[in-house]
Amino acid sequence: MDVILLERIPKLGQMGQTVSVRNGYARNFLLPQGKALRANEANKTRFESERATLEARNLERRTEAEAVAEKLNGKSFVVVRAAGETGQLYGSVANRDVVAVLAEEGFTVGRNQVELNNPIKEIGLHSIPLLLHPEVEVSVEFNVARSADEAERQARGEDLSSADAIYGSDEEEEEEELDADELFDDGVSPDTLSEEETAEGEDDTQTTSSDV
Repeated sequence: MDVILLERIPKLGQMGQTVSVRNGYARNFLLPQGKALRANEANKTRFESERATLEARNLERRTEAEAVAEKLNGKSFVVVRAAGETGQLYGSVANRDVVAVLAEEGFTVGRNQVELNNPIKEIGLHSIPLLLHPEVEVSVEFNVARSADEAERQARGEDLSSADAIYGSDEEEEEEELDADELFDDGVSPDTLSEEETAEGEDDTQTTSSDV
């Protein structure tokens, strides 16, 4: 179907252009959303008569989108989700979740403005593009974590997608044991000290008894 675009559509064309699209795309999206008109002589005349109004409206929307983009730029949003030790989510974070999180922070964004090709299925820092206007795009960071504490650790650059990263590895435990051993003299362990202290205590008791 040939349609006249009433606004710029990414990868399709500019306002006023006549382009050919699939019938379903035109009927289900472009026409009902007011983004295009069927390409015929009557609508061409209508477009030209309304062009100035459409351009003014487009400029207003772009200005509003730029203001929102400026507020969103560089922002990070924390999303807490249940996940396994490998970081795999038990569910996912989809477009609707992005919209809901942004709404909680006071930003109104439509699902079709979230450029998330596939749902997020693992913890970590994820950059999500938002198409606020055909000419205005901004990316926000979603910090998906198992808890607020882990979100802070991820924000500092830690990778928590393994059990070792979360709880510490066996090597780290061995290093801690070695550090503890270094506090004692060679050949003397905490257990040895405990035995010696017990023996000394018994000697003192025996000495006291003898004195009495």
